[in-house]
Amino acid sequence: MRVEKPNRVSRSFTQHLGAPPGEVFPLLCPVREAEWVNDWRPRLVLSDSGFAEPDCLFITPGIPEDALWLMTVHDPEALCLEIIKIIPGVVVGKISVALAPEGDHGCSSNITYAYTSLSKHGDRALEEFTDAHFRGFMEAWEKELNHFLSTGTKLEFPEPKPSA
Repeated sequence: MRVEKPNRVSRSFTQHLGAPPGEVFPLLCPVREAEWVNDWRPRLVLSDSGFAEPDCLFITPGIPEDALWLMTVHDPEALCLEIIKIIPGVVVGKISVALAPEGDHGCSSNITYAYTSLSKHGDRALEEFTDAHFRGFMEAWEKELNHFLSTGTKLEFPEPKPSA
């Protein structure tokens, strides 16, 4: 048995969204995200309800391996969710999102991504997961979601956006 100190990186960001939390929360779903997130194409979603729920599992294409996502927390009353993301042989991640009312008609979304490396390839992925990269990904997500909330349409980007 090998026991090692993990190589782990955690990044957090607060988005400011132009709708109340009750309107935003249902959009944080592997099915509904296809309505507003560019390049979001899950290959498979396993869900009793057809939408986000505890134990919902989804798979997205990736390099070098597809990513497996398991929603461990989905609490519409507390306005929070947690997802475990596994890229086999590369990284395991935990994504936490908590919404809170902000002003009269908006909300904040506190988002944390924490990745743990599983290999040399994972170490390289964590090196690339810089503050600047994460901030760019979060700002693009915020812009896409705010555009959808105000227009009901997907914001098209001329170039690929950052991913996490």
